[in-house]
This record gives sequence, C-alpha cells and structure tokens, in this order.
Amino acid sequence: MKVLKMLVLRRASGFCPGKCRDLSRPCRVRDLSTTASRNTVMPAWVIDKYGANEVLRFTKNMIFPVICYPNEVIIKVHAASINPIDVNMRNGYGARALNMRRDPLIMKDIGQEFPLTLGRDVSGVVMECGLSVTYFKPGDQVWAAVPPWKQGTLSEFVVASANEVSHKPKSLSHTEAASLPYVALTAWSALSKVGGLNGKNCKGKRVLILGASGGIGTFATQLLKAWGAHVTAVCSGDASALVKKLGADDIIDYRSGNVEEQLKSLKLFDFVLDNVGGGTEDWAPKYLKKWSGATYVTLVTPFLLNIDQLGVADGMVQTGFTMGSKSLKHLCQGIHYRWAFFMASGVYLDDIAELVEAGKVRPVIEQTFPFSQVPQAFLKAEGGHARGKTVVNVV
Repeated sequence: MKVLKMLVLRRASGFCPGKCRDLSRPCRVRDLSTTASRNTVMPAWVIDKYGANEVLRFTKNMIFPVICYPNEVIIKVHAASINPIDVNMRNGYGARALNMRRDPLIMKDIGQEFPLTLGRDVSGVVMECGLSVTYFKPGDQVWAAVPPWKQGTLSEFVVASANEVSHKPKSLSHTEAASLPYVALTAWSALSKVGGLNGKNCKGKRVLILGASGGIGTFATQLLKAWGAHVTAVCSGDASALVKKLGADDIIDYRSGNVEEQLKSLKLFDFVLDNVGGGTEDWAPKYLKKWSGATYVTLVTPFLLNIDQLGVADGMVQTGFTMGSKSLKHLCQGIHYRWAFFMASGVYLDDIAELVEAGKVRPVIEQTFPFSQVPQAFLKAEGGHARGKTVVNVV
C-alpha cells in the first residue's frame, strides 16, 4: 500500500506511475512521450455516481490524459458515439468487474473510479505518441474503440493503447468513422473469432440475425454479405427498408406476427447471431441445422451481471456453470452454443477499414448531436429501437 501511495504521489507531481520503467528511480511522464503536452485540464462529460441521465455532468476541468506506458497514444477526439454499453455503464452495470480491470495507479485516487468518462468509440487525430509507438505519428487520422475499463471518449482528448488504434478509412469523415469501431469489433468478435466465419468459408451459409437494425446488426448484415452469406434479418417493419438496403436477403418483421411461425416457412440456418437475448434462447436454436456444425452465438450474457450481484468469486462460478450447462445442453441437441464479447483490436480495425474502403461496409447513422447535447444523445440511445448509431460531434 505504501508503494501504491508513493506512485500516486508521483502521478500527481508529473511522474509516470506505470510499470514501463524501473520504479527504483523517478520517471517523468514526458520521458515516455515523443512530445510534451501543455494542457492540464480539458472539457469532458463525466459521471460522479451511477444513475439515470441526470448524473451526466459537463466539466471544463477534467484531468488531461497523460502517456503512462510507452505504447500509448493521445488522440484529439473529433467525434464519438453512444452505445448501449455506455447507457448501461451510466446505470452502474458491470461496475464491480470493470473496477477490477481499471489501473488504480492512473485513477484520481486508489480504487476510486470517479469522475468517470463514458464513450467507447473515437475518431480523431493523434496528438502524442509513446516512445515505443512506431505505427502512428502526431497528425495521423485514426479511429478506435476504447475498452470499457478505461476512461472514455466523450472528452476533448483520450489516451489509448496503440494496439487498440487503427488508421481511419480515408473515405469516411470523423463523424462517420466514429459510428463503427465498437459495434464493428463486437460483430467481428461474434462472427469471426467466436463463430469461426470468414470470407473463405461463409459463402452460401444461411445466417439468422436477431436484432438486425441496431449498430451491431447493421454492421453484421453488411459483413456477412461481403463474405457471401445468405442473411435473414429480424427487425421491425419500419426498419426493413434499411436492412434490405444493407443486403439482407429475407426480412422477418417481429411486429407483424409470431417470429417462430414466420421462420417455419424458411430453410434451417447454419448460424444464428443473437443481439436480443432473453426468451430468444428458448426458440431460436431450433431453427439451426442439427449435427452439421451449426452455431448459435449470443452477445447477451450474464457475465458482468453475475459479478455485480454475487461478487467476483461466486459470480465467476455461476457464470462458468451457466456457460457449461448451456453448451452441453445444446451440444446434445447437435449445435454449438457460444458467448461473444467486444474485443478491442487495431488489427481487426485495419481489416474492417479495408472493407470500408472497398465499399463493402458503410456506416449507418441515425442521428448526430453536438458535444453540448451529450445527455440528449444518451436519451436517444436509451430509447431503443435503433436504426443505426447515435454520434456525438466533439469538434
């Protein structure tokens, strides 16, 4: 504890608290960076406690981010976007697990997560680079998705690990680019890293997407079509034109009648991507081809909720039991059952940028807000029934 307190004092006085240098001697932050920042504070939207939308607070005095590890970059934020995870985090969802991942040495104080900046997506310009960063330089236009245990992007500047960052597609504006990283990486994780689909094995596969009109669904539809799959999208009727335009082959309107009854008229599927959760697990797997390697992947898992409610140890045990029992149950029925999560990756964003530049994937933005209206942007995202993304223009 004495060592931690000493490191916090170093942080407050301009010394680097990171693990990147020998702690037997002082190490100033500027020693880790190619440039020295002149700012000490910046404008940002933060929360000081968890709760409803009124906990969002604008401040001009948020501590300016500093490079504490040699592989980090500081990005001047031009645009960010609001994801459901931001709304949930504002309410306190996942706080216990995320606090375990946060580095206490770069918090305001030991073990204290507030003030907390939300926002995961960023498109902007590199301002500073750590000494080990060679792939980027100040002035580069980049995009990234910052993991939820780090300070977020609803601020003038944000710090990110270089391996989380990618060069922004030249064909996109910052506003357009900010709409993609988090949902794109989440969909990429579910379809490719967990589900095993890619451009070489996807042609002709029949894929069912539940919740196809939101940010993840609209990207997943385009990605699967770029890979040659046949896509059936479940959404509301007023979103069908959008989803059809993105390439979906069949549309199921969940408001026009029972989804199961509508699915009975279609052929069975090779893959189901579930963005909805809840009762969908009770019936959706029935429409997969049995004993053929078919896979059901859900993005709605009890992992963080279990830890919030039961604590770390019991939460992990409960999560492991739930995952194991569900996997075994579905395996006995002839299908694979998987959970998927967001993965921060600049390398995957490089691949996604190639698809964007090739015209195979485009951003889908429902509404944009100025930086002064972040609370209104949260309310829009919180209302559900998304038709793409909600973007905040910071610059």
